[in-house]
Amino acid sequence: MKSLDAILATAEKKSLHRSLGIWQLTLLGVGAIIGTGIFVLTAEAAQKAGPGMMIAFIIAGFVCAVAALCYSELSSMVPVSGSAYTYSYAVLGEFVAWMVGWALILEYSVAASAVAVGWSGYFVGLLNNSLGIEIPFALANGPFAGGMINLPAVIICMLVVGLLVIGTRESAAFNAVLVAVKIAALIAFIVLALPVVDMENFQPFLPLGTSGVVAAAASIFFAYVGFDAVSTAAEETKNPQRNIPLALIGSLAICTLFYLLVSAGVIGAIGAQPLMDAAGQGLMPGSIAMAEQCQSLAAIGQQPIVCSREALAHVLREIGWGKIGNLLGLAAFLALPSVILMMLFGQTRIFFVMSRDGLLPEVLSRIHSRFKTPHIVTMVTGVGVTFAAAFLPVGKLADISNSGTLFAFMVVAFTVMILRIKDRSRARPFRTPAIWLLGPLAAAGCIILFLFLPTDAKLVFPIWSGIGFIVYFLYGYRKSHVALGIETASGGENIIEPIRPLADCDDGIAPGKQKD
Repeated sequence: MKSLDAILATAEKKSLHRSLGIWQLTLLGVGAIIGTGIFVLTAEAAQKAGPGMMIAFIIAGFVCAVAALCYSELSSMVPVSGSAYTYSYAVLGEFVAWMVGWALILEYSVAASAVAVGWSGYFVGLLNNSLGIEIPFALANGPFAGGMINLPAVIICMLVVGLLVIGTRESAAFNAVLVAVKIAALIAFIVLALPVVDMENFQPFLPLGTSGVVAAAASIFFAYVGFDAVSTAAEETKNPQRNIPLALIGSLAICTLFYLLVSAGVIGAIGAQPLMDAAGQGLMPGSIAMAEQCQSLAAIGQQPIVCSREALAHVLREIGWGKIGNLLGLAAFLALPSVILMMLFGQTRIFFVMSRDGLLPEVLSRIHSRFKTPHIVTMVTGVGVTFAAAFLPVGKLADISNSGTLFAFMVVAFTVMILRIKDRSRARPFRTPAIWLLGPLAAAGCIILFLFLPTDAKLVFPIWSGIGFIVYFLYGYRKSHVALGIETASGGENIIEPIRPLADCDDGIAPGKQKD
C-alpha cells in the first residue's frame, strides 16, 4: 500500500505547475457540471418522473453534495492529481485504487462522448433552422439512432483534444468564456419562464410514483458529476488546501440552484407529463416505442417536452419567445464544448498519475516538448471518446457514465471514513462535518442510485471492471512502482521539472531550463 507521505513525495518529484486559482477552479467546476444534463437530459428526467423530476434533481444533488464534502476533505489533505484514484491508493491499497481509476476512465470518457452527442443535436438543428443547411441523417446519427456515424460529434471531440494539447492556460480561458455564455442562457430562461408558471402543470406531481423519481435521479445524476473534475486539477492549483474545497462546494451549490429554478420553469410553463403505453406504464426514454409515439404526436402538431432534444429552447418557443429560444439553442451549441473539455481534462490527469505510479506505460505521462502538456495520453483518450461519440446515443452514454461515477464516489465515502480511523493525526485543512452521518449517506446513496440505473448500464460496469482486472494483473501488478520499490518515474528521469510549467506558453524558454 502506498502511504499518503509517499504519494505527496512522488508528486513533488514529478509535479505539474500550480497555476489555477479559486475563481478559475470554480468556473471549471460550473463548466463541467452545467452541460448536457440540464440542456438535453431534462426531457429524459421528465419522461421518468414527470413534475417529480424536481425531487429527482434534489436527490441527485444531495448525493453529490455529501460526496463533495468527502472529496473536499481528501483533496485538501492530498493536493495532487488523480482524484478518487489517489485517495483510495493511500487508504485501500493499490488494487482498489486501480479499479477506481479504471471506473473514472469510464466516467470521464463516456461523459465526454455523451456531451459531444448532445452538442451535435444543437449543431445540426442550428444549421437547419438558421442557414437552411441540412446534414444527411446518416452522417448526423449513430447506428442506434438509425444512421451511420455522428460526424459533428467526431469533429467537436477532435477540436477539444487539440485545445487540450496546446495547454492548460488556453483551455481554462476558453472554458471561462463558455461558462459565461451558459450561465447567461440559463438566467434568461429562468427570467422568462418563471413568470408564466401555471401550478396546474405540476399535477399529477408523481405520475410514475416514487420509483420513477429515483430512476430519474439515477439518470440525471449525470447532470452533477462534473464537480469531481475539479479535484483532479489539485496538482495544478494554487493553495489547494483552501481552494479545492471551496471550489468544489461552490460550483455544486451554484449549479443546484440553477437546476431547481430551470426545472420549475420547464414544468410550470408547458408541463412535463410522461408518455404512457396502452397499459398505462411509462415508456422507456430512447426506446423505439417512445420514438414512434413522439413521431405520431409531431404529425398532428404536438411536441411534448419529453420528445424534445432541445428542451429549454423548446419551452421558450412555446411560451412566445421564439427568437430568444433560438438564441438559447445557440448558447448551448457554443457552451457544451466546455463540458467536453473538462471531462477530457479530468481523464487525462487521471491517466497521467496512474502512469506516474507505473500502473500504465510510462509513455502516457510524457510531456510535449513545446506545449508542456501530457499530449500522448490526451490523444489516446481523444481516440476512445471520439469513437464512442460517433456511434452511441446520448442517453445510453449518460447512464453508462453514471455507473462508473457512482462506484468512484462510493469508494471516496469509505476512504474518508477509514482515514479518520487510520490517520487521525494528519492535518486536515478541511474536515467533512458529521462524517459518520454524511459518509454512510454518500455510500448508500451511490449504491441506491446504481440499482435504479437501466439494466444495460448496470451490466456495462462489471464488464468494464473485468477488463480492468485483466489489465491490472497482466501489466500494472508487475510494473507497479510500489511493488518494485521505485520512487521516481520509470527510468529514473524527471520528465516535468526540467522543462517549462504545464501552463507556460512562452516559446522563448528552451527545454531543460527553468523560467526566471
